Amino acid sequence: MGAARRFTVAAAGAVALATAVGSTYAVFALSTSTETALRERSTPVAARPTGTPSPTVLGTQASRPGSAPSSAPSSAPSATVTARPEPEPVLEPGDRGVRVRELQGRLSQLAWFTPPMTGRYDRVTRVGVRGFQAKRGFAATGTVDPRTWRRLVRMTRTPSQDELFNRAGPALFEKGDQGRAVRVVQARLRQLAWFFGDVSDRYGDRTVAAVRGFQAKRHVPVTGKVDRRTLDLLVQMTSTPTADQLANRKPDPADGARLDARCRSGRALCIDKTSDSLRWVVDGRVRTSLDVRFGAEYTPTREGLFSVYWKDRDHVSDLYGSAMPFSMFFSRGQAVHYSSDFAARGYAGASHGCVNVRDYSALASLFDQVRTGDKVVVYRS
Repeated sequence: MGAARRFTVAAAGAVALATAVGSTYAVFALSTSTETALRERSTPVAARPTGTPSPTVLGTQASRPGSAPSSAPSSAPSATVTARPEPEPVLEPGDRGVRVRELQGRLSQLAWFTPPMTGRYDRVTRVGVRGFQAKRGFAATGTVDPRTWRRLVRMTRTPSQDELFNRAGPALFEKGDQGRAVRVVQARLRQLAWFFGDVSDRYGDRTVAAVRGFQAKRHVPVTGKVDRRTLDLLVQMTSTPTADQLANRKPDPADGARLDARCRSGRALCIDKTSDSLRWVVDGRVRTSLDVRFGAEYTPTREGLFSVYWKDRDHVSDLYGSAMPFSMFFSRGQAVHYSSDFAARGYAGASHGCVNVRDYSALASLFDQVRTGDKVVVYRS
């Protein structure tokens, strides 16, 4: 091998060696730098020595030697917690429009607003809203917030366009109609003293007059016909008619209360303190049933089994000077008799121990049927 060739090989070897050494050093340096950077990144900022530069992150430009150091990054701003704003009211005093009409229509279904619907959120509407809110335990602001509106919607139906704009709706019942439903309408009107006399299945002139009076009183279109709004108002203000009411029978004061076993045989005045009733029973069959009231707490009507020992059609009390027509005495001065005070005041008063009856004519008839010696049973059912 010539000298020139040996020199070339030697030079190539030196270059290769230098390259390998350089590469090794570069890898070592990169590894050391990366390790240092990772170690420094894992070290809390507060623990780093003052003046120690932050590690260079790959992809960012490091400061050149001799250049002015960049300003230290400011700490991240703390999160600002802002108060959630109060929900906007759905409706409030001063508002106008169809939505206010709907509010008034829904309130009217619950008897918190009296038609007609005006579409103006005025003082009357605000009073209705306050009443509705107070009844539900809400803050009685008079402003319809989302909570108030949701509750109102759940409790009512969507008013019809006829209701919103104070027009009469399609007739559900009108003159000429017949059937049991008409009888029920009449019975409800009779509960409110708009219909008088016996109820029937026929929608005639008396029913028209009663419906017109009811509608005028409630400020709804006066047609004499029962539309949806009229029927809803009528149902809200009355109870479901009983079988006695629909059949034009006088209600049973005892209202089905238990009859004492001692009354089921013979002839007995069966007097029930629980149902405030007197039943005249003959051989287990109730012949007459009357409303009665009893003595006050300090002069109670005695309970037990007695018998009629004296009758006096026109008796006057020796102690109080009060008239006691149709008296039937059964226990040491206590008697069944007519009471004008009971007829006038009802259960707001009380007797001095006697059993008061307020139906004069019915007691007059009973007085003629009861004999001295008949049983008197005073009990609680």
